[in-house]
Amino acid sequence: MKFSSLNRSIHKWGSIIIALPVLLVLITGILLLVRKEFDVLQPPTQKGISIEPSITFDQILTATSTVPEAMVANWQDIDRLDVRPDKGVIKVRTNSSWEVQLDASTGEVLQVAYRNSEFIESLHDGTFFEKSANLWLMLPVSIVLTFLWLTGMYLFFLPYIKKWRRNIEK
Repeated sequence: MKFSSLNRSIHKWGSIIIALPVLLVLITGILLLVRKEFDVLQPPTQKGISIEPSITFDQILTATSTVPEAMVANWQDIDRLDVRPDKGVIKVRTNSSWEVQLDASTGEVLQVAYRNSEFIESLHDGTFFEKSANLWLMLPVSIVLTFLWLTGMYLFFLPYIKKWRRNIEK
């Protein structure tokens, strides 16, 4: 089998194999790029009264646990804290994908909203399907996509190379 035929075959079948995962990554990637533009994807960041964070961790936990939607009883229910000193806000992201924004000075709850972007992120990296899917699904898809890029570049430049060789031989 000629290299050109093998290359086309690899390119064709590789494209079919990774079509759905790549489409999922492309669509979710677009949504993640514009997530701050749409409040339904990611809640907008509020502004606190001061840029000097002064509340304690205990105050953060107490204020967050007063929000029933967040379902926070202890620190194990909290995924992460995102401190934005320039806006005077502490974003508390819960394991249940709720975000509670607190004033960094007073501990007042400024906003409570569901973060749809976390669901989109889990689809994007494959962890929605299985925690280790980013290794057994997305890594092979990335490797195949790299081969598709290489074979595509070869297929693209092959006619130009042949034409260049014919012109040299004349």
